[in-house]
Amino acid sequence: MNIIKDSDRMLVNGQGLSRRCLSVHPALNTISISRVGENDIDAVLPYVIEFRKQLFPMLDANKIPKDLLAFSTVYLDSEAGAFLQAKDRQGKLIGVIGMLAYDYRFPYLNIDKRKTVEVARLFVEPAYRRSGLGTALFLHLTQVAKEKGIERLYLHTHPFLTCAYEFWSKQGFQLKDFRDESNFPTIHMELLVDQIA
Repeated sequence: MNIIKDSDRMLVNGQGLSRRCLSVHPALNTISISRVGENDIDAVLPYVIEFRKQLFPMLDANKIPKDLLAFSTVYLDSEAGAFLQAKDRQGKLIGVIGMLAYDYRFPYLNIDKRKTVEVARLFVEPAYRRSGLGTALFLHLTQVAKEKGIERLYLHTHPFLTCAYEFWSKQGFQLKDFRDESNFPTIHMELLVDQIA
């Protein structure tokens, strides 16, 4: 893995990542963040599916990922799962984040058997990006993880998702590996829960 840093950019295996993505966190005192329950699924699931289509237009929009097909089982009923939603003052959904039991599908990552979840589906409305909402959602999720006795948070992201690597680094995640996964340059990251303040 090749990482090169300078004052304005970071290159991970030749993929440019801008440091300008690392700022601005005003108070979000009009936003409510709560756990998604069965009664919320009819609003949250279509929101997540549509958001995914917008972020990943290169993927087949008709092929729904397994975690979304089994949303209740994976996120609501599982001991390791959770899904959070953020709403504005009018009750409009403006962001989501989830965690699900890690499935060890990347054997080369050498992730041991500590209780590990995968952080997934962090989507924030464009008008709320760089407002601190993504951080607020993640901090709420870390509290849920601590309550559930989770020991490690794993995630993967992609260089084409603007500021994603910088965002997760700022949250304390460490780079674990960088590889092509099905022709997608993929950044694998982890954070041990006991390292979260």
